[in-house]
Amino acid sequence: MTAWILVGGRLVRTPALEALPRPALVVAADGGARHAAALGVRVDAWVGDFDSSQGVHVDAPREVHPAAKDQTDAELAARVALARGARELVFVGAFGGRFDHAAALMLGGLRLVREGHAVTLTSGDEWAWPLLPGAPLVRSLEAGVTLSVLAVADLRGLTLRGVRWPLEGADVPLGSGWTVSNEVVGGPVMAALAGGQALVTALTPAAPGNHPQDEPVP
Repeated sequence: MTAWILVGGRLVRTPALEALPRPALVVAADGGARHAAALGVRVDAWVGDFDSSQGVHVDAPREVHPAAKDQTDAELAARVALARGARELVFVGAFGGRFDHAAALMLGGLRLVREGHAVTLTSGDEWAWPLLPGAPLVRSLEAGVTLSVLAVADLRGLTLRGVRWPLEGADVPLGSGWTVSNEVVGGPVMAALAGGQALVTALTPAAPGNHPQDEPVP
């Protein structure tokens, strides 16, 4: 079952975002609930300490947590989705907010994949997918999309196909810029690792008239 976790970053309408299959479950993390109207989805659960949802009105059951807690609102929302049977999590609104929250979300996505769940992070224009050994990533992306592989540990045996500068069995050190700003040549992109862990990111074009913003897309 796929769940969307609505988080508090920006949302941009893009063809890639609109092509996402509708989720079976929607869980909003605090102020991320503001994206529900733009996405045309009903929120099944609204989770958080509600310190960033002023002026947001969503008809959904609330799970209220204290501000002094040891998990982010996004982590709490993901926990609710997993408890309800979700095995694929799509974090919508993942980029463009606070850097610490975005970084925690991406690193937490790696942990969720290690636990056996599928994870996608998106704000519509920016996307990320965790990449671990033994779990190749295959995505159909348009030609010209900017694609990067961010090494969050030393990588062994990185294979990357479907891009302008392919790689076969490359070793990439932690934090290297070598695999930043590649270019999709069209058709499926495949990334695989023999060791380490990484994030594959993509920058996709917005639909005409839509631009990155922190408010819901009209």
